[in-house]
Amino acid sequence: MHDRIYVCHTYYHVYIACLKELNLPAEKRGGAELMLSSLSNDFRDLGQRAEASGLFAAVWTFAEKPASDFPELSELKKDRGNPVRNLWQRRRFDRRLAALEAPYVPVDFRQYRDIYVFCDSDPIGYYLAGNKIRYHALEDGLDCLVYYDAARYDNRGNFRLKAWLARHGFLFMQNGYSRYCLDMEVNSIGRLQFPGPKGKYVEVPREKLCQGLTKEGRQILTRLFIANLDELTRKLREAANTGKPTILVLSEPLLPDLQDRKRLFRDLIRENGTVDGRQGTIVIKPHPRDRLDYRREFPEYIILDPFFPMEVLNFIDGLMFDRVVTVYTVPDSLHCVREKIYLGDDFMDRYEAPEIHRQNEVVRQAERRKA
Repeated sequence: MHDRIYVCHTYYHVYIACLKELNLPAEKRGGAELMLSSLSNDFRDLGQRAEASGLFAAVWTFAEKPASDFPELSELKKDRGNPVRNLWQRRRFDRRLAALEAPYVPVDFRQYRDIYVFCDSDPIGYYLAGNKIRYHALEDGLDCLVYYDAARYDNRGNFRLKAWLARHGFLFMQNGYSRYCLDMEVNSIGRLQFPGPKGKYVEVPREKLCQGLTKEGRQILTRLFIANLDELTRKLREAANTGKPTILVLSEPLLPDLQDRKRLFRDLIRENGTVDGRQGTIVIKPHPRDRLDYRREFPEYIILDPFFPMEVLNFIDGLMFDRVVTVYTVPDSLHCVREKIYLGDDFMDRYEAPEIHRQNEVVRQAERRKA
């Protein structure tokens, strides 16, 4: 029997898994295993660095398949025009997806005492529930349920009935509602707009995990996530030594047309790249799923590697930015900056129809009326 395994879909998930391990007593570390799903991210050589870090006994690659890869499931997504028939059809969908996913799962989950799953709305959640394997869920991103409760939105018709059915194992529902989900770990229960499944939500503040790191732990994190750490540190220190303010820009995969995206970030930098009348040194941290080539399109700026969580910047000794600017990325967890600018919907209104990016707020208002 193995101790525990973390199923991760993003670099942020791996970051949280590392924080949890580094907060354990030294004698309990090294027994966990890490599973990297290729469903939505290319982890490149992160698995090799994770193995070399000493935090994990084994690192697995999971070729997780989305439901869209199985054509037979499309028939089970059709509206049958009757709520009861739709629920039975959904049950068949849940069970069939679990069975179709099985050949791609690289481990026997029954051999682990504890299974930690980030984003159990992905097929892994269906697989575990379909095979009656109990697991711990963790929020997909920092306070993501505060801003958008996907379980409520995905099940917005007859939500209470579906939640009851999920609790009794008739169908699957993410974010702690599944019968086979033992609990769901979140950053802050007090900030949630809606109560989760009774007794399931567990508060584990991410900031507390960060504060629990030793100097050695911080070094392990930065080396694990940043392959060219020495080069990056040198560039950032050279920028700081110019005496100009340093401004961190967090990119996001906004706007489908890359030329429009380039224009958006040109505007963002022009309007926010000056501090107290002084033109700043611009540092861009691309999002891992942003396909715009920032090194080619913005050669005059310092471009960081996209493939590490922004929070890792907190652990580079002596690093401090004068300002961070984002559109939708919430910068609350960045502490290596003096000023935080979050532009939000008003800024995006200039680049696309407001109803495209404001629809989440519409959903939240509708959920409040139903609650």
